[in-house]
Amino acid sequence: MRLVLGVQGAREAIIAHGKELQRVLVEERRDEAPQLDAVARFAHDRGIKVERVPRSTLDRLAQGERHQGVIVQAPPLRILPLAELYSKEHLDHPGLFVALDELTDPHNFGAIVRSAVALGADGVLWPEDKSAPLSPAMARASAGAVEHARLCRVSSLPNALTELANEAMHVVGLDASATQYLDALDLTLPTCLVVGSEGKGLRRATRKSCTAVARLPMHGPVASLNASVAAAIALYEVVRQRARSVSGGEE
Repeated sequence: MRLVLGVQGAREAIIAHGKELQRVLVEERRDEAPQLDAVARFAHDRGIKVERVPRSTLDRLAQGERHQGVIVQAPPLRILPLAELYSKEHLDHPGLFVALDELTDPHNFGAIVRSAVALGADGVLWPEDKSAPLSPAMARASAGAVEHARLCRVSSLPNALTELANEAMHVVGLDASATQYLDALDLTLPTCLVVGSEGKGLRRATRKSCTAVARLPMHGPVASLNASVAAAIALYEVVRQRARSVSGGEE
């Protein structure tokens, strides 16, 4: 059983999974709680079982995590094999993926997943070792977006990136020390953006598996950005280029 905590996470789980959800637990309160009532109605209208329970029950299930008065019992997140992630049977457009190289902060992980889903990425992949887990904290940081994401956990990220490169994918590592800017690359091609860890950036083996490395334009006194912010900006650049390509070069 997987628990989804919080109001926004619950709403996204209801949208994504519908009647696959086992039940929605909502805090039983004497005072008015419009947000909680709205979640309960949202679930009930979709034929999902809703139970009103004491806050102590939610606290026990959440094990110290913040739940905002709502917990959803959801099916496990589906982890796709790499080949299915980029399969042409599932994509009718140039793919866009985000790879995370030993990102250990669940809040960064969740924020990147949120940006990836919001900006239309086709999948997020990360290595089994030395990475943040698919935890309630990560899911909450994604504001429920993880419920809609296509996820792929791999045994070796460098090997996975090499496989993507062999499938004619542009594997672009984000590196503040790179000599070229990201917007100089043709990101209308199938692209995988690779984001390094919070402290060390891209590992040497990961960097070698990239077909290109690039940096974001930085004109202020700060030399680098938070990993999740950099990922969001890079994703937006891909979307910008592709939209411009479709519109014939007009911004």
